[in-house]
Formats: sequence, structure tokens, C-alpha cells
Amino acid sequence: MKKSVSLAAVVFTLSAHAADPAAALPKLHVDPARVAVAGISAGAYMATQAQLAYPEVFRGAALIAGGPYDCAQDSIATAVTTCMKGTPAPDTAALVKLALARAAKGEIGPLEKLAGAKVYILHGKQDPVVAESVAHAAVDFYSALKAAIPALSTLSVTWDGSHDFTHTFPTESAGTACDKVGTPYIGKCGFDGAGAVFQALYGKPVHKSGAAKGELRRFDQDALRSGGTDAFLADAGDVYVPPACLKGRRCGVLVALHGCQQNLDSVGDAFVKDAGFNRWADAYDVAVLYPQIRSGVAANPKGCWDWFGYSGADYATRNGVQVRWLVGALTALGRPAH
Repeated sequence: MKKSVSLAAVVFTLSAHAADPAAALPKLHVDPARVAVAGISAGAYMATQAQLAYPEVFRGAALIAGGPYDCAQDSIATAVTTCMKGTPAPDTAALVKLALARAAKGEIGPLEKLAGAKVYILHGKQDPVVAESVAHAAVDFYSALKAAIPALSTLSVTWDGSHDFTHTFPTESAGTACDKVGTPYIGKCGFDGAGAVFQALYGKPVHKSGAAKGELRRFDQDALRSGGTDAFLADAGDVYVPPACLKGRRCGVLVALHGCQQNLDSVGDAFVKDAGFNRWADAYDVAVLYPQIRSGVAANPKGCWDWFGYSGADYATRNGVQVRWLVGALTALGRPAH
């Protein structure tokens, strides 16, 4: 796509990526009060890890088909039993105690910073992969945090389990049959999951929604390694920038985390283009960051975000390589570092 001198005069389309894989992230005027994270399945577990590790950064979190913070406890066996099937059930009281202890030691952020934050937990009634009891345990976890920390009376936790979809990202009309479980894990369910996420985390839209008119850029993820440490990400990721943000308007950022087998290696642009975030991004003046995990790692062959410990024992803390990468990417995108 050829760019004119004036970005304001360009009509942006999604017919092609606007940058080559080696490009840097664009520098935006980011409103730190409007930075949030959303994820499905493994991405949902990563979303709650990111919010607990850096509550001062992630002011909202949407969890689709995921459970409570650090449910797996560095164990793949626990991940596939307790944290997916709910047998035995997640011990939310123990997980809250763990989070409080980690916060006291500075291993995760000051949990008082969750005051005023929003959490939206969405689960399909027909999901055979992650049990409803597991997803609701995330509600119980955040509710118990509120009870344990008086300053969190303004933390908003919303449960949404009334929709009839399976283990998929629900859309109105994009993707495969809603009852299918499998790639690209995007289903035609007659329900706009992306719109629900935006409304839950950001309230009413600034503009009317319509076809996405912003710019989808591919960027170099390796350039954002913290200290050169491998975060098990793919070489390239994507970012969607609404027209208003390209013109320099103050904008929010939503970090959208794919599930297992839903990365670029597995499904191409399906999650990035079909989940529905981009058109809502225009309506809210919120850029969408689509970081990508790489497939083929021996301990992570399906390209999952690390919610069970393959990247190191500190994966669910501020020292976790993936959550540090996310915070670094937000800084590169324009979120003030302090």
C-alpha cells in the first residue's frame, strides 16, 4: 500500500498489511487509563496474569473461556485437569492467598492498583474444553480479592455465561459453524463477542461502528525482546490502528491474545481480521495489539501463551518473559513508562 504525505488524507483499508515484517511499532498518543487486555482460552489465562502482574498498566481484562490467575501452578497436569475440566475444582482461596503473598513480595504489582479496573468474563454454555465452573472460578477469584482488599470496592467484575456457543471466539457472522471446536476457533454464533468486550471494558463507543477503516500493520516482535531474552514469540505480530489514532488523537490500546492453535502460524490472519475487534477499535479510538506466539517449541507445540510454565517458573509474575514483553510493547507503542 502506497502512503501519501498526509496520513489524514489517506483512506486506510485492510486489503493488505501496511508494513513489512521488519517494521517497528508506530508511536501513538496512548492514554494509559484506557489500556486493557483480552484473551481467549490460553490467551484468557495470560490476560489475567498480565493484569495481576501489572495492575497499574492493564486497567481492564476480558477473559473468554479461561479461569483464575495462575490456576495451573507451573504444572501441565493441573492445567489439563483442574484448569480445563474443573476436576478437581480450582482452589480460588489458595490462589487469592498466593496472589496476596506475591504482591507483598513485589513479585506481582500492588493489587490496590486494581481499584476502578474492569474485568469481563465470557463463557459459552456449550464449551466442552473449559468447564463453566472453571470460568466462574475467575469470578470467584476477583470477588475474593475485592473482599480481601478494601480499596478494591470499585473493581468491577462481570460474568457473562448466557450465550450458546462452544470453545470458540463468537462473532455475528465470521468464522466456521458455531458448534465446531477447532481451528480457527472463530464461530458464526450470532453474537458479537468483540463488541461485548469493548462495551464491558470501555463503556459506550465514541463513534458509530462500521467497516474497519484503519491500518493493519505487521511489526517486528523480536526487536522488543527484553534484554534480548527469548519470550517464545513469533518473528512478527500485528497492530491495528484506527484513523483517529493515526491522526494523533489520544487513544487507548487493547491487547488481544489469541488462543492455542490460533496464531499466525496456525490460522493466518483469521483471528486478527475476523474476530471483530478492528471495527470496534474505530468506534472507540482504541488501537488493537495482536502479539503472536510461535509454534513448534518442544514444550509448547500448539503456540499457546504461557499459563503453565514452559517459559520459566516466574511466568505468572512481573519477571515472566512474556508479560514483560507485553509491557515493553505497550511502551514502544506510546504508553508512558511511568
